[in-house]
Parts: sequence; C-alpha cells; structure tokens
Amino acid sequence: MPRHLMEHPEDVAIVRLPGGEDPGFDWTAGPFASLTRTPDETSIVCLAAAVPAGSRTEGPFRVVEVAGPLAFGAAGIFAEVLQPLVDAQISVLGFSTFDTDWVLVPRDDADAATAAWRRAGMFVTPTSLTGGSR
Repeated sequence: MPRHLMEHPEDVAIVRLPGGEDPGFDWTAGPFASLTRTPDETSIVCLAAAVPAGSRTEGPFRVVEVAGPLAFGAAGIFAEVLQPLVDAQISVLGFSTFDTDWVLVPRDDADAATAAWRRAGMFVTPTSLTGGSR
C-alpha cells in the first residue's frame, strides 16, 4: 500500500531563541507546533504569522504529515519519505511525534517535493485551512 502524505497549507517558521529562554508569544496554534530546548538554544516551530518581528527565523515552510498513526517500532518509514527529497536535492526539517512523522519543506520547494513523492509512488493530498483530511 502506498504511503499517504497530507500537505497542510499554512506557512510555518522555525524561531531560534537563546538556550533556556521561554517564548514570549503564542506559538501553539496551527497544524504543527513544536518547542525543543537544548543547553545552547530553544527552537520553536510555529505559524509564520505568529513570529514576533525581529526574531531570528528560517522559513517559511509547508508542513507535510505522514498519515498515521504509525506503529512506534516501525523501521524505515521516515527514510522512505525522505529519500525522494534527498534524490531531488530538497532540504527539509524532520520531526517525529508519538503517532507519526512530519516533514517541513521550504515553501518554494513544496511543489517539487510533492512531485518527487508522487514519482516515488506516494499518495499526497492537501488538507484545508479549517481541518485535516483524516
């Protein structure tokens, strides 16, 4: 059965803050939001529209969700999803949650990523701004 990917239309960005710094803005809305802390940095993925002016950012990105839930111990799914993008020389950010995997594709490369996944036999569907395709 081909892998099913769901493209979310919202633009997201990744924000870099100093290590241990709490975000001073609401970063929790959108199809995907993440806060990751290390001793050296705090990185936040959030809707691009929520990023405060003057923040150090990269993006915009489009969020692509692997239809799940996936078995937690399943091996090779992320590699299967990323390989067509490696072959197309598209740089991405990847995340895993308990239930599934997520790929952030630069917005300008989103159409090329979709084409690469479809060439690889994957089923890619858009989601709406008001809800998912589940």
